Amino acid sequence: MEMLCVVIIPFIGTVLGASCVLFMKKSLRSITQRALAGFAAGVMVAASVWSLLIPAMEQAEPMGKWAFVPAVIGFFAGILFLLLLDNIIPHLHLGSDKSEGPKSKFRKTTMMVFAVALHNIPEGMAVGVVYAGITSGEATMTLAGALALSIGIAIQNFPEGAIISMPLRAQGVSKKKAFLYGVLSGVVEPLGALVTIALASMVVPVLPYFLSFAAGAMIYVVVEELIPEAVEGEHSNIGTIMFAIGFAIMMVLDVALG
Repeated sequence: MEMLCVVIIPFIGTVLGASCVLFMKKSLRSITQRALAGFAAGVMVAASVWSLLIPAMEQAEPMGKWAFVPAVIGFFAGILFLLLLDNIIPHLHLGSDKSEGPKSKFRKTTMMVFAVALHNIPEGMAVGVVYAGITSGEATMTLAGALALSIGIAIQNFPEGAIISMPLRAQGVSKKKAFLYGVLSGVVEPLGALVTIALASMVVPVLPYFLSFAAGAMIYVVVEELIPEAVEGEHSNIGTIMFAIGFAIMMVLDVALG
């Protein structure tokens, strides 16, 4: 039951965000999209530091002054992993007319969903690896900490769900289909978490590397996707302010509950 709650909470955030398309008549204004992207970026950066990188170094404390090594290696592995996925999976970022990755015959809406789903993978892995650490009996990792991470990701998934469903609606997609696409973009999170938990026996021996791997993948998403959406063009200040708010909320959640 505990595992189900930790895994499903982030997905609920995506579903609630996507549901905005069912009762909101207008598309999201540019300033609103920037604010939501900035907020999501702040949450993800704070989660990467407090929930993943710091625990990774704590797990490696027996290595003494070299305790940073697993965190650095895992961090860059996560960056390279998302960079690889970005180049082999066809996808289209919101607000862009040019797709990335290999050429394909997928529809524009499908590639937009792929873009968000691609960037949701590390979030699912982050939840899964933290829970795997708990089940292994690691003293530095607690259920409260895992719950804080899940809640934080759910909070930033709410605007992500809205960011995918609302623009689709503005492009002429029906409300039900736009909602469905928003929900589908978040399905990879619980799946990624469950796969990571299922591989716990393999993950636990190298837990610091997996924690920092998830952190690196999340930071890649922030720098590649969310920050440009938040600060490019007009109304850049709102993106910066919402980044700070998102960062502070996730930091408080992790310290208070962890």
